Amino acid sequence: MTDHLPALIFLTPFLTAISMPMAALKNERRCRPIALAALCVMSALALANLWSVSTGDIVRYSFSGWAPPIGIEWVADQIGSIMAVAASLLALVCVIYTGPFPAGQIKGLRIPYYTIVLLLISGLTGVIFAGDLFNIFVFLEIVALSGYALVAVAGGRALVSAFRYLIMGALGATFYLLGVGYFYAATGTLNIADLSARLPAPLESKAVIVGLTFMFLGLGIKMALMPLHAWLPDAYADAPDTAGPLLASLLTKVALLGWIRILFWVVGARDETAAVFALVWSLGVLASVGGAILALSQTNLKRMFAYGGIAHVGLILIAVGQATDRGLAGGLFYLINDAVMQGGLFILAGVIAHQYGARSIDELRAADVKCPWILGGFVVMAVSMIGLPPTGGFFGKWYIVLSAVESGNYVALAAVIITTLLTLAYLVRVMERLFRSPKEAAAPAETPPQFRFALAAPAFAALALGLFSDQIVNILVETTRGLGM
Repeated sequence: MTDHLPALIFLTPFLTAISMPMAALKNERRCRPIALAALCVMSALALANLWSVSTGDIVRYSFSGWAPPIGIEWVADQIGSIMAVAASLLALVCVIYTGPFPAGQIKGLRIPYYTIVLLLISGLTGVIFAGDLFNIFVFLEIVALSGYALVAVAGGRALVSAFRYLIMGALGATFYLLGVGYFYAATGTLNIADLSARLPAPLESKAVIVGLTFMFLGLGIKMALMPLHAWLPDAYADAPDTAGPLLASLLTKVALLGWIRILFWVVGARDETAAVFALVWSLGVLASVGGAILALSQTNLKRMFAYGGIAHVGLILIAVGQATDRGLAGGLFYLINDAVMQGGLFILAGVIAHQYGARSIDELRAADVKCPWILGGFVVMAVSMIGLPPTGGFFGKWYIVLSAVESGNYVALAAVIITTLLTLAYLVRVMERLFRSPKEAAAPAETPPQFRFALAAPAFAALALGLFSDQIVNILVETTRGLGM
C-alpha cells in the first residue's frame, strides 16, 4: 500500500478537480467543503508517505508496470516527501483562509475557481515526484496554466498581468522543452537516474551545454529569477486576495526545486561543473540584493512581499551554488521556510485589505490595526524573514552563511548580510505603520475564525521549523550525501 502513496497523493486533488463540476452543479457552495475534504485527505496521505519514506527506503513508483527508463517513474525520497507535506498543508491553510471572503472576490465562479486550485495542487505534486525531465515539463505546465487562470479571476488590470505572465510562462516552457530535447539527443533517455549515468562530461558536450542553458533560462523565468522576474510582482499584486497566498507560497518554489534536481541529480557537483555552480550563486547574489532593494522601494504591500520572495529565491540559489552538502541542505530547508513565509505574508496582506481596506503602507497609517492575530502573525513572519531565532528563517540563513564561509565565498556572505539588512528596513516600515496608527479610527468587525487560523498556522509553522531545524536538515543532508559533493 505504501508504494502507491505518491500516486494517491496526486490522484486525490486531481480526481476531485475533475468531479467538482458535477458534484457542485446544483449547489456551488459545496465547492469549498469538497476542496477542503480533498486537501485534508491529501495532507494525511502526504504525512503517511513521509513517515514511510523516513522509516524505510525511497519509493520508486512505476506506472502501469513499465520499468524505467522506458516507463514513467515517480520517486518519493525524503526531499520530495517533505515538499509534498508542505505543499498539501499550505494549500489546506490557503483554502481555509478563503472562507470569509465574499463571493465577489471570485465573481461567483466558485466551481472553476476551486477546480483550478485543485489542479494547481495536483500539478505541484507531479513536479515534486516526477522522475524524468519530460514529466517535470508536463506538470510545470499544469501549474502554470492554473496560475494564469487564478491571476485572471480578479478581472480588470489582473487580465493584463495574467496575459504578461502567460507570455513569459510560454517562453519559459519553450526554453525548457528545447533543453530537454538537447539532453535527449545527447543521451537517448529522459529518466533522471538513467540520464545521470549516461550524461557525457557536461562542459565537454555542446549538446549538454546548450540544453542546460535552455533549461536554466526556462526554469529561471518560472522561478522569477532576476532579471527574468518582470511577470511576478504584477501577477501577485493583481491576483485576487483569495489566490495570492497559494501562488506566492508554491508557484516559484516547484520550479526552483526542479532546477535543483537537474543541477545535482543530473549534472552533479564536481570539479568540471564548478563554472555552472559559480554562475548559479552569482545570479543568486544579483537576485537577493536586487529583489530586496526593489522591495524597499515599494508602497503596495503585496508588491513589496512579492519582491521579497524574489530576493529569497536568490538566497536559495546562493546556498545551492556553493555545491556542498551543507549548502544544498540549507538551501532546501530555506526553500520550505520561504514557502511558509510568503504564504503567511500574503495571508496578512489579504486579511488587512479585507478587514481594514488597506493595501499600501500609506493606507496603514489610517487603519488602526488592533487585531492581535494580525499583529502577532506579522511579528513572527517579520522575525523569520529577517532571520532571527527561534524561527526557521534564522536557521535557514545560518546554514546558508555557514556554507558560504566554508567555501570561502565572502561575496555570497556579504550578499546574505546586505539582503538581511534591506529586509529589516522594509519590514520595519510596515511594522511602524501597524503599531503607530491613529487612535481615533473605528474598531473593525471581529476577525473571523478562518482568518485567525490562517494567520496562526504560518506563524506556528515558522516557529516549528526553527525548533526542529536540526532534525529536518539532518534528513536533507542524509538524502543528498550520496550525490558525491
